[in-house]
Amino acid sequence: MAWWDLRSLSFFQRIRNHFQDVSTRGLGISAGTGGRFSSINFPLIDRKNEQFRMREVQLGSHTVKSHGYSVARTHMHDWLILMLLVLIEIILYIIHPFSRFVGKDMMTDLRYPLKSNTVPVWAVPMYAVLLPIVVFLVVYFRRRDVYDLHHAVLGLLFSILVTAVITDAIKNAVGRPRPDFFWRCFPDGKDVYDQLGNVICHGEKKVIKEGHKSFPSGHTSWSFAGLGFLSLYLSGKIKAFDSAGHVAKLCLVFLPLLFASLVGISRVDDYWHHWEDVFAGGLIGLVVAAFCYLQFFPPPYHPQGWGPYAYFRSLEDSPDSTQANNGQDSSNVQSAEGQVENQEGQNCHGCIGLSLARNRSSASDDIESGRK
Repeated sequence: MAWWDLRSLSFFQRIRNHFQDVSTRGLGISAGTGGRFSSINFPLIDRKNEQFRMREVQLGSHTVKSHGYSVARTHMHDWLILMLLVLIEIILYIIHPFSRFVGKDMMTDLRYPLKSNTVPVWAVPMYAVLLPIVVFLVVYFRRRDVYDLHHAVLGLLFSILVTAVITDAIKNAVGRPRPDFFWRCFPDGKDVYDQLGNVICHGEKKVIKEGHKSFPSGHTSWSFAGLGFLSLYLSGKIKAFDSAGHVAKLCLVFLPLLFASLVGISRVDDYWHHWEDVFAGGLIGLVVAAFCYLQFFPPPYHPQGWGPYAYFRSLEDSPDSTQANNGQDSSNVQSAEGQVENQEGQNCHGCIGLSLARNRSSASDDIESGRK
């Protein structure tokens, strides 16, 4: 073979090796997508996730024994506020609600029979508080992440107590009669009114007091506060919004919300609440649950929505994080950052990015290369 043929063969072989190397690095298959999608669109996100997994292996698990005290101590003021909310809720339950004027012509819509609760009061904390905590514990024993366990429990309790305070405060301020108010006020069926036409109740005081707490529904607000928080938690853990099109994941996400909705319907069926009470209670509980969840976790649709903010901060701030970054090629990281920044400017307006991680990574690269 002539020398020029050898040179041309060597030239094309180098080109082929170069493109193979680029495709291996740039078109690598992400482990989180099961090998179906290319990671070229999100190079920095996949790179950061791999770095987080490497640091997690190096640092070991964040267990209750190793990090539990420090995490609880960091959020000591949150637990104190939680105790204050418990005290406020007790006071709101004790005080008497506003006694609204109830005339004889209003009794037409308040003559429904007095029934017992399909969902008893003692059952609400069981499924709205204890059931989500059991799920949190299962996830903890699988991942050994005390940040996830602590923040999930704290966020859930805040969701429940903030909802309870808002609900009972509105109950006492509005004082709307329940649909079965007639039989609470006149258990013998003989109605009595004063000169102004207002009712003169001769029933049991405790029963009459509960008869003025129709709006909003406490069962419904508690249910959506606890089970709504659980629904958001599950959607983040199973990556329900990862754009993979697995609609079956939504069945697990909607299951707690369905149960909360059925509890609200039972309140109308038992004639303890009007439909407006149930609607308002569900809206309050769901909104508060979303706010409390987003205080500790990224949105479920975020690539890092499966873990709390504190978990990723602990990995970024760990001493081994700089060592893990030392072995990375700075030029590849900078090019990946440029692609992600351009993509975020076009398609990711308002989403929670990794700006903190990018700034720290670029700063460490500058120090290594001698620019700073």
